[in-house]
Amino acid sequence: MKLINIVLSIALLFGCSLTQKKKIKMTYKKSDFETVIDGKSVRLFTMENENGMLVTLTNYGAKIVSIFVPDKKGRFADVMLGFNSIEDYQQYSGSHGAVVGPFANRIANAQFTIDGETYQLPVNNGNACLHSGPGNWSKKAWDYEKNGNNAVFTLNSLDGENGFPGNKTAKVTYTLTNDNELKIDYEVATDKSCHINVTNHGYFNLKGEGNGNVLNHVVVVNANKVIPVNNEMIPTGEIKDIRGTALDFTTPFTLGERIKEDDEQLKFAGGYDFNYVINKKVGDLAFAASVYEPKSRRYLECFTTEPGVQLYTANHFAEKETGKSGKAYVKHGGFCLETQHFPDSPNQPHFPSTLLKAGETYYSTTIYKFSVKK
Repeated sequence: MKLINIVLSIALLFGCSLTQKKKIKMTYKKSDFETVIDGKSVRLFTMENENGMLVTLTNYGAKIVSIFVPDKKGRFADVMLGFNSIEDYQQYSGSHGAVVGPFANRIANAQFTIDGETYQLPVNNGNACLHSGPGNWSKKAWDYEKNGNNAVFTLNSLDGENGFPGNKTAKVTYTLTNDNELKIDYEVATDKSCHINVTNHGYFNLKGEGNGNVLNHVVVVNANKVIPVNNEMIPTGEIKDIRGTALDFTTPFTLGERIKEDDEQLKFAGGYDFNYVINKKVGDLAFAASVYEPKSRRYLECFTTEPGVQLYTANHFAEKETGKSGKAYVKHGGFCLETQHFPDSPNQPHFPSTLLKAGETYYSTTIYKFSVKK
């Protein structure tokens, strides 16, 4: 009895109780992520803050594998879609939770011109290059360094790789804070001018990954305008005010309320897949979007230095991928908030420039902050 009282006293001293200890159950082991790709060791990394929020990462594609956060009752669930092993990521999709580069989103006709020289890129989406082609940075084994709740991944991308000019050095730093923020800092340097647009392609489901679609999620996007696209999802060159339309999230709407409306843009995309022009100055770290799931009351806020955020509702999911939970990923089974410059910026001179000149360094920051809404 005396021993029990001592244990209880220690628990109370540190502001916790024995009954409050969280239970996080992973469906994978570190060994599921230990392999060698392109001569580099690949492994799993874990970060946990003082609130019990837990994030796992892998240096294969500098991916976020899991994000465990609590609901209104303190029950933890993994809200990041993904797979149980490196083998599954290679089999199904490399984009889940991954860093995509050197240029995220689409480039029309899979080419751009710099100083009179035209660079041909891989064609992998109609006539366009999507996410830099099949061999983009999401498929690479990155070098790694981890120190507590800080993980740094670095990658050297050679001149001409996937058609992109310059020997490029990319650095991505993940930091988990005690404010339940997952901060992502990007840096890219090049020895030859190149268009750079880097993002994380994580899919979220605040009900927990694999738990059906996300159409009940309530969304706010800090943007009055979007970049309209044609039927091949290539920007038309316009920057269009969408207030009062089915694309307007300046006031809260669920993703499902208007997703099937008779709107040309929604029909082109099969749902939401649009770059929103954030109401802020380029380079300022500011609020981009928020998402709330009413049953769990989980709440996600996104802040970024980027001028745009791509809201994507997993329109292509067709139950062909089996996630960590053992459940197939259904259509609209996740959403993305891909912070970025605008798609096809290399061919749209009136868009904010993505050209990184030799000797310059690209910097970008995005924060995903999690909480429980009362």
